This record gives sequence, structure tokens and C-alpha cells, in this order.
Amino acid sequence: MSEIKKSKKTRTGSVVSNRMEKSVVVQVERKIRHKLYGKFVKTSVKYLADDPENRCNIGDTVLIEECRPLSKRKRWRVRTILEKAL
Repeated sequence: MSEIKKSKKTRTGSVVSNRMEKSVVVQVERKIRHKLYGKFVKTSVKYLADDPENRCNIGDTVLIEECRPLSKRKRWRVRTILEKAL
């Protein structure tokens, strides 16, 4: 029986907090269409992500990927920094 390896989920968002040791809070925004009115509405979700080298600063745009549970709320890891904040 050969198992198919699933690709990990990825999200792109901006860092809103880096006060914790080896962790950052990443806010991911997306636009969804309202079912009744058809208007696009912005929604955002905050993810706790692992940053083992403490490279991220507030305002950075990062790519995070899903990983095994690292703590109670931390299930994402920073893969790359796409754009540094000024």
C-alpha cells in the first residue's frame, strides 16, 4: 500500500506581534462574498506561528505553513519572509 503524501497548507499574512520568544502572531486577511448581498467583505484570522530564529519583525509579510502541534495554540511555522517592513 503506497501512501500519498499530502502537501502542507500555506497562508500569506503580515506579522502583527513578535513579543514572544520564538513565536509571532500572523494576521491573514481574505475577501469573502456575502451570500445575500454579493458584497465582498474582508475577514481576518490570527495564527500563532513558530519563528525559531526570531527573524520576523512587526509589519513583515510572511509565508506560514502548517506543522505538527507545537503548543496549545501554535500549529504553524514561518517558512519564508516575503517582504521586510521598513
